[in-house]
Parts: sequence; C-alpha cells; structure tokens
Amino acid sequence: MSEDSAKKSLEQVTGWELKTEGEILKLHRAWKVKNFLKGLEFFQLVAAIAEEQGHHPDLHLVGWNNVKIDVWTHSVKINELKLEGLLSKKKATTQE
Repeated sequence: MSEDSAKKSLEQVTGWELKTEGEILKLHRAWKVKNFLKGLEFFQLVAAIAEEQGHHPDLHLVGWNNVKIDVWTHSVKINELKLEGLLSKKKATTQE
C-alpha cells in the first residue's frame, strides 16, 4: 500500500491508524471483546469478508480478549461489521 493510498483509506474509516512494519505500510486497529469466544466470532466475520474479497488481513487474538487487525485493504468493509454483542465496554488500545 502506498502512503497516499493509506492516507485516503484512513479518511474513510474511524479508529484505524497507520503502521509501518519493516518497509510495509499497514492500517492497524484494535478492539477489546467480551471474551475469547467473542474474539473468535469476530474473526469469523472478518474471514467471510476476506474470502469474498480475496484479501486476507493479519488477525491477532492477544491474551483472551484483545483483537488486533492489520490490513492493506478492506478496512472500510471491516468497519461496516455489526459487532454488537461481541465487544467489551472497555476501550482497546491500538498499541502492541
């Protein structure tokens, strides 16, 4: 993803941040889910989009309730997911 493309993507979504890993530019976001199983449910929702679009993000379930996703595309689609019932009321931090 080019820097221009990443900045344009950030304008379309809330809650995402730009992250550089090595020389690779990614969009990163973190969520706090209610429990481990809700984290896996979240991943299934993202996986359905990923398969449909043919682009697969890096999915991380850190600890038992911290979901982190790194994408190169399709953050807009992920932002459109209905996550009621999955997320904790506590705010997640995007820091690793």
